[in-house]
Amino acid sequence: MTTANERIEAARAKFGRRLAILGHHYQSDAIIRHVDIQGDSLELARKIDALDAEHVVFCGVYFMAESAAALARAGQKIHIPDPSATCPMADMAPAQRLEDVLIELRSQGRLVIPLAYVNSSAEVKAICGLYGGSVCTSANAKVMLEWALGQGDAVLFLPDKHLGGNTANQLNLQAGERLQISLRKNGPVVDHKKAAHARLLLWPGSCAIHHMLKKQDIEAVRKAMPGVRVVVHPECSPAVVRAADSAGSTSHIIRYCAEAKPGQVIAVGTEANLVLRLAARHKAEGKTIVPVKALRCSNMAKTTEERLADLLDNLESATPITLADDVAEHARVALTRMLQICS
Repeated sequence: MTTANERIEAARAKFGRRLAILGHHYQSDAIIRHVDIQGDSLELARKIDALDAEHVVFCGVYFMAESAAALARAGQKIHIPDPSATCPMADMAPAQRLEDVLIELRSQGRLVIPLAYVNSSAEVKAICGLYGGSVCTSANAKVMLEWALGQGDAVLFLPDKHLGGNTANQLNLQAGERLQISLRKNGPVVDHKKAAHARLLLWPGSCAIHHMLKKQDIEAVRKAMPGVRVVVHPECSPAVVRAADSAGSTSHIIRYCAEAKPGQVIAVGTEANLVLRLAARHKAEGKTIVPVKALRCSNMAKTTEERLADLLDNLESATPITLADDVAEHARVALTRMLQICS
């Protein structure tokens, strides 16, 4: 019986340069071994325009494939092995709710600029593009928030309050300049007296995986492994980021481990697939890399070799991800702004 691995490799040979497989760092090793390009959201977004492939298969979660679809050239088809691989944090910011909130905030006479983390739907990105805003990744959040603060009276950062708060700390925004909005039904979005002085308005969302990491977890690993260095993702809470030695995007975490001295012990606070891959990569250098806590994204895990093989077996007839013309247009504006600012 032909294995999923053999079916995938047969498809790669059949399609040649007509096929490109992209994989996020949080994918399993079983998937990563098949990808042409591995990276975080920003790295992968930057690659889309330069790809010659007719078929681009995105091994990640749905919002990533949507971003690829927004940036794809005419004739390129974007696919995802499991369309049910969503992002709960992205789902915390429905597009219509965002537009309603923006209209209410702007009704007070202040120009509020929306800045969405890429962990958001194409519709949300489109609203950001339409309302003069943009998007950001964990790698460029500081640059993009600084840009957005210069575009109006205040910034609405969504959907991740932790990334927004950690980035505000990097920019030395004072507590009195920040305000978390409310999404309670029939209630005001903000206290407008307080909002009049706020430069940063935070949407009350968070990553269910990184939110699980607590300050006590870092204290426990330091007690168990004296001398350990701790690096975490900025989707963790500000308390966790303060307790760590370093915080940054997946690319930052990868560099941190690569640049560590031989013999160093490093505890990493992010998705376990990446941590275990880093541990194996640097073991021969005498580095010990362990997870602060076993964090696993069940949606990232939905992309399996079997599902990837099934998609590739039927690639010619598979239905690609499509966006409504207006959504694609305005989402592309928001994404392109980010790429130009961070080029």
